[in-house]
Amino acid sequence: MIERIETGTRMSQVVKYNGVAYLAGQVGEGATVADQTRDCLANVEAALAKAGSSKEQMLQAVIWLADMADFAEMNSVWDAWVPAGHAPARACGEARLAAPKYRVEIIVTAAC
Repeated sequence: MIERIETGTRMSQVVKYNGVAYLAGQVGEGATVADQTRDCLANVEAALAKAGSSKEQMLQAVIWLADMADFAEMNSVWDAWVPAGHAPARACGEARLAAPKYRVEIIVTAAC
């Protein structure tokens, strides 16, 4: 059975199926890439909790940066946030995000 959480016309924030939670892309607020990454990861944690999961159960993360020059700044926050021994498979690339104010977007898939 498919379960959708916080479903709107365009998308759901979380879709659960067969023991896996698929999160919508999460963005964050803040003046710097580090601030936005911290806020974004707080949103990821909240969505995982709604799905009955946690950051220790992440399977995959896809990270989009508006500018790859921000890679090190984003990674400094990411590396401190990911629990030791629980790093997911991960990809990171550059893309134009939904609004110019956003510098980072993170999409997570996790077991639940």
